[in-house]
Amino acid sequence: MVVIDQDGSGPGGSNQMAMMVLLQSPEVEVLGITMVSGNAWEPEEVQHTLRMLELIHRPDVSVVPGAVFPLVRTEEESKIQEQLYGTFPWYGAWGDLAAKTSRQPYHGPYVIPKLDEGEPVLKPSLEDAAHFLIRQVHAHPHQVTIYAAGPLTNIALALSIDSHFAEFAQGIVIMGGSLSPQTGDPEFVNNPRHEFNFWFDPEAAHITLRAHWPRIDLTTVDISVKTRFTKLMLDEIARSPYPAAKYLAAYTGEFYYLWDELAAAAWLDPAIITKEEKLYLDVDLSRGPFYGDTLSWTAESKPALDVQLVHVQKDLDLPRFYKLFVELMKAPPQPFPSAK
Repeated sequence: MVVIDQDGSGPGGSNQMAMMVLLQSPEVEVLGITMVSGNAWEPEEVQHTLRMLELIHRPDVSVVPGAVFPLVRTEEESKIQEQLYGTFPWYGAWGDLAAKTSRQPYHGPYVIPKLDEGEPVLKPSLEDAAHFLIRQVHAHPHQVTIYAAGPLTNIALALSIDSHFAEFAQGIVIMGGSLSPQTGDPEFVNNPRHEFNFWFDPEAAHITLRAHWPRIDLTTVDISVKTRFTKLMLDEIARSPYPAAKYLAAYTGEFYYLWDELAAAAWLDPAIITKEEKLYLDVDLSRGPFYGDTLSWTAESKPALDVQLVHVQKDLDLPRFYKLFVELMKAPPQPFPSAK
């Protein structure tokens, strides 16, 4: 059982493909999808995700609206920090902060542009993300994994409402953080501890990493940059006659790292990860140039604080990952849980 917490920009692309890894797997029961602003604004993401579920024939899965804004960080404050400390290549929903380099046009938080893939008929849940998350882990104690591949605002809100939320889950899988990625990518060369999900809502990442989860698995930039979605992979997927493949063939044209997809696939098949390191992690909350950066310690060096042990993925069996990912994207839709 899993609850997907995702910043669902679309159509197609990494966020939608990551959710589809879990939605397409016969081994997984997706209890629902909670949405959070990150790569795009949450209201728009809700619509893209509803439409994706229609197009891949999974209308049984609830989409639950979540946080539109981070807990503390604001777009206006980040504009000031940009002037003081320089720019980053990616600002997600705050695309106007990097207007010259942004890969998507900027709009305000409650503006929903016309969807290229068509408007959904499905409607979102009337529940909010934090209470949905809490309700699911209490309904299925110690059986539900939280898959969190966007900023961690919804998770932090759930933890703040219910102090037992983390301990009732089976664990949490997070895509976030950066330590020392070996890459020439300019986004990380000069800022090796900067990663967007943690940066967008540092306080939420701090709250989430300090919670007492039974297990925390983390897919960082370091391992993500070892992956790449290629046109050859998309061409192979596009040969499938099934709805998920048709959706990707029509709407996915960006060939980049498979960060969120790796986090999902590694939860499905832990043998994909060939090396991990156990570290204690937190996030820099100082309001200087490193606000939102990843902090890490070994058992010997950690501070006398209630920081938690994290299973940090270091290396992977790339062919095994690619094979699983492509097979799931080519697969027929899963039957609704009531029909299984």
